[in-house]
Amino acid sequence: METFTPRQIVAELDKYIIGQDRAKRMVAIALRNRWRRRQVPEDLQDEIAPKNIIMIGPTGVGKTEIARRLAKLAQSPFLKVEASKFTEVGYVGRDVESMIRDLMEIGINMVRQEEYETLRPKAEELAEERLLDILLPVRSSRRPRRPGTGPVAVESGEDMEVAQRTREKFKRMLRSGRLADREVEIETQMNAIPVVEVFSPAGMEEMDINLKDMFSNIFPGKTKRRKVKVPEALQILVQEELGRLIDNDKVTKMAKERVEQTGIVFIDEMDKIAGSHSHAGGPDVSREGVQRDLLPIIEGSTVNTKHGVVRTDHILFIAAGAFHVSKPSDLIPEIQGRFPLRAELSALTREDFVRILTEPRNALTKQYQELLKTEGVTLEIETDAIQEIALLAEEVNERAENIGARRLHTIMEKLLEEISFEAPDMWGVTVRISPAIVRERLQDIVKSEDLSRYIL
Repeated sequence: METFTPRQIVAELDKYIIGQDRAKRMVAIALRNRWRRRQVPEDLQDEIAPKNIIMIGPTGVGKTEIARRLAKLAQSPFLKVEASKFTEVGYVGRDVESMIRDLMEIGINMVRQEEYETLRPKAEELAEERLLDILLPVRSSRRPRRPGTGPVAVESGEDMEVAQRTREKFKRMLRSGRLADREVEIETQMNAIPVVEVFSPAGMEEMDINLKDMFSNIFPGKTKRRKVKVPEALQILVQEELGRLIDNDKVTKMAKERVEQTGIVFIDEMDKIAGSHSHAGGPDVSREGVQRDLLPIIEGSTVNTKHGVVRTDHILFIAAGAFHVSKPSDLIPEIQGRFPLRAELSALTREDFVRILTEPRNALTKQYQELLKTEGVTLEIETDAIQEIALLAEEVNERAENIGARRLHTIMEKLLEEISFEAPDMWGVTVRISPAIVRERLQDIVKSEDLSRYIL
């Protein structure tokens, strides 16, 4: 990520997201600034706060996708939440601090998986030796006991050499898969901790008592013997060795630093907590309460988690909302000030729909072609047919609710419904979709407002 320039970040986003160039440039600069901050003198690093972004635009134009692809690109802990799920402290529901606790858990899992990959070669080597010990139990020869002495195990050099050759032979057989059908008996850890259901009001995630750890001290671990095939046994032993090798304190420390320095929180549906000031009381009280609770977290504060205290000063917050009913100015002024960068995403046009259907790496047409290829069916969609699909999507969006690119999913599914159903019986068949077929299967639905509203 440190070698990616803003131009390269935008180029990566272009592979999956059509249009919205201003929003892409804005998030690319924000991401690059995180790297730049780490290059400045340490005494100045803490003074440089992230420039949080609020994206404004109708549903289905790419707001969530931009944030999701950005997190993958940055390899940063990323959390997507809906603002409407949170409630003001004192109300029943989730408190806003839970998003930081969830982000920390994501960071822990991310670092742990990276550590597992680093330690896996060593764990596989140890697991292999343990499995060979099970396959080739050591046999000791005993000489006659002299008075006053216990049994003494002796092995001649010749015996040791034979045992070593046998072990090397089994190791080669194990690695080549020739022992895959053999069963072995291994000891596995049993879950001796009883299942305990704790019924508590929502928003009690801040209880730092780890019941699992507490019960693990009360109920000692038990093992049981199982008969499994060699590949499964090797996998079980690798996981056990990984658990022994990993340093959980190191994982927690690295995850905490990564969350604090590179974490990204995407708050969707921000418009749902923006109450109009013309309505006094009612649900707006709770909405403004959520905004007030968000203030310290976005500005920079500390949140208690079971892994320690996490600072939010340099976590990047990206908010998004359609703002159909409300406006960004309906947010309380303090929240508006915490999102100094605003990116307005434009509604998608027919030309955008054509590009969405064909250009991205995960384009819908490519997805359906690959899905049907698994049944031996070749799907070909003519260029004019794609133009027709885009036109119908634009028409339905204008007449019904405008749900942006998501309309393409419903139209494509309806268009290919019959082919998808019959595909298992069509091995070797090539299906060509022409504009006439698109009109034949969708025109009646598009013309009928009631049908288009409920079907498309």
